[in-house]
Amino acid sequence: MFPLGSVLFPGMPLPLRVFEPRYVAMLSAVLGDPEREFGVVLIERGSEVGGGDVRFGVGTVARIARVEISEGTLELLATGAARFEVVRWLEDEPFPRAEVRELEPLAVDAATVPALASAEGLVRATLTRASEFVELPWAPDVELSPDPSHRIWQVAGIAPLGSLDQFAMLRSTTAAELLATLVEETQAADARFTASWADDEQDDDAP
Repeated sequence: MFPLGSVLFPGMPLPLRVFEPRYVAMLSAVLGDPEREFGVVLIERGSEVGGGDVRFGVGTVARIARVEISEGTLELLATGAARFEVVRWLEDEPFPRAEVRELEPLAVDAATVPALASAEGLVRATLTRASEFVELPWAPDVELSPDPSHRIWQVAGIAPLGSLDQFAMLRSTTAAELLATLVEETQAADARFTASWADDEQDDDAP
């Protein structure tokens, strides 16, 4: 298990630079397994380095796609796979571990596709406006999977939202619930960016 200060969604990339000895040991063990997978959970309280953190109980399997090893540091790229729920946390030594159960994939049917397209349009428009004020990890025209069951998570992943909003979407039990949260929180983010733009305009016009 790899507790982080950010949420990993299924189908989204996860670049990591790992140097803390316990996580280097964990990934060394993972790389010896044919599946090359580990779990990612969001930290509720605490920090990524040093231990002693409190973690949320829903996360995502990360599947290692590429790794480079040099001087005790691992540079890797993983991709989000299935979601899981933590059943029981185990001892953190030599590294964090847990018993988990895999969560069912969200059912994305033909009726969901129009709602997904509408939510995606909102997210991309918000990214366009937000990019005027802040540097974002995702461009408004980023290419996503044509498969709706993958695309729904990727649209959630590129939205300019905080980690708690992302976690609320990660634990969704239906596609409709995920999209409702995505639209509500993206509209709120868009309003904040618009207000920031208006404040900047007023500052520019001030004598």
